[in-house]
Amino acid sequence: MGYGDNFIAVLISNATREMDNFMNATYTAPRNVQDSVYLGDLLVTCYSQFSRNRTFGLMIGKGYSVRAAQMEMNMVAEGYYATACIQKVKERCDISIEMPIADAMYAILYLNKDARTEIKRILRKLR
Repeated sequence: MGYGDNFIAVLISNATREMDNFMNATYTAPRNVQDSVYLGDLLVTCYSQFSRNRTFGLMIGKGYSVRAAQMEMNMVAEGYYATACIQKVKERCDISIEMPIADAMYAILYLNKDARTEIKRILRKLR
């Protein structure tokens, strides 16, 4: 969609905060978002040319429908399913924390909202 490295850095720092808030709201056991299983996966998704989730996201950003992106990839982008799972957990656990990135991804992938509009909407909420 034409956003550069600075935008991605801001998005990653905000996504890390969302992940931390989500984990604290849903799990009683202490978890550290800085662990490689969390932050490492996020960084690979954002920067690796081999990431299926990144490839999928780039296709969505270029205007592909979810179905078209899935068919063309011939691989599974787990982030698509994780996005729905996050929403279900938020609803089931009655979590009211703000998660503008997760909410925007759900709106794009499952509610067929326009990606450009959703990204512009969350820009105001990023710090």
